[in-house]
Amino acid sequence: MDRDVARAVTRLREVFDRYPRRPVLEGCPHCRGGVPVDEEHLFGLSIGLGGTIGTTDDVKALLPLLLERLVTGHELFPGTVFALLAREGLGDWPAAEREAVEGWLMAVWRSLLTGFPARAGAFGDAADFLADVARLVDPSPFLDAWDGLSGPEADRHLAGLVAAWARGARLPAEALAWLGRDRVRERLFAAFERDHAAAWADDLAAAYDLLAFGPQP
Repeated sequence: MDRDVARAVTRLREVFDRYPRRPVLEGCPHCRGGVPVDEEHLFGLSIGLGGTIGTTDDVKALLPLLLERLVTGHELFPGTVFALLAREGLGDWPAAEREAVEGWLMAVWRSLLTGFPARAGAFGDAADFLADVARLVDPSPFLDAWDGLSGPEADRHLAGLVAAWARGARLPAEALAWLGRDRVRERLFAAFERDHAAAWADDLAAAYDLLAFGPQP
């Protein structure tokens, strides 16, 4: 976990500390009884939390732990946790809570893009991240942040995003419009010129060619 992500996790703990973590949560009365909160087995809990297990307050109490585990391990799926936040109406939460989650999202995004392969726990693919984050918030600030990042790592992730689009990945409309700009293709050309002798140069060239006609939302 890099420094900015660690700070974002600390902020999550501070903001959501007002929600006490209960050791046992109510389960669906028709299919299960009480559900113990076991930090070693969070996968099953993340699937049912807020639905058949516990309440919105329990989601908020456990959220710092879930989000920390997403960047320190691989037992949780980002899409599952993001779906939980969407189901619980993140956009209607108090401003401080929304800002803490959005700050964590941006810190993870920057961490993902500045390492290749990514070293951000369960996050490794820019296409998946953008598709998941679009379920929660406007992805445009994340694309703007990408514009501000330079270096081989961010450019290799860009080539990966283009390849994912070409394979049929479902990208948000904002991401398709962003990819369709001349600026993106120019960036790939400049990256190829810089890294033409590198092992990944062909990936940059292929992405440049794939964008010849540009994706459309």
